[in-house]
Amino acid sequence: MRALIAAALLALAASEALADANDYPTTARVDFVIGCMAANNNTHEAMLKCSCAIDTIAGLLPYSEYEKAETVLRMQAGGLAGDRMGLFRDPPEVKQLLEELRRSEAEANLQCFR
Repeated sequence: MRALIAAALLALAASEALADANDYPTTARVDFVIGCMAANNNTHEAMLKCSCAIDTIAGLLPYSEYEKAETVLRMQAGGLAGDRMGLFRDPPEVKQLLEELRRSEAEANLQCFR
C-alpha cells in the first residue's frame, strides 16, 4: 500500500513539473516556430530545430516571463521615442528579463541548432 501511495505521489509531482514546463499556449509555440522557420529557410529541418528551441526555452523560462520579455521587445521595436521608450529599455527589471530570455535562447541554440 505504501508503495502505491509513493508511486502516486511521484506521478503527481512529475505531472506538475511537466505542466510547468508546458505552460506555453500552443499559439505562442506556433508563433515562435513560424518566425524561427522564416529565419531558417522554411525547411522541415528548421521546423524540427525551431520546435526543439521553443521546448527548450519553455523548460527554462516560465511563460509569464517569456510573455513579458516578448512584449518589451515588441515595444522596443515599435519605435517609441524619447522618455516613453525609456520605460521599456532602462529599468533594471527589464534588463534582467531580457537577459533571462537571451540566456534561454542561447541554451536553445546550443541544444537544437548544432
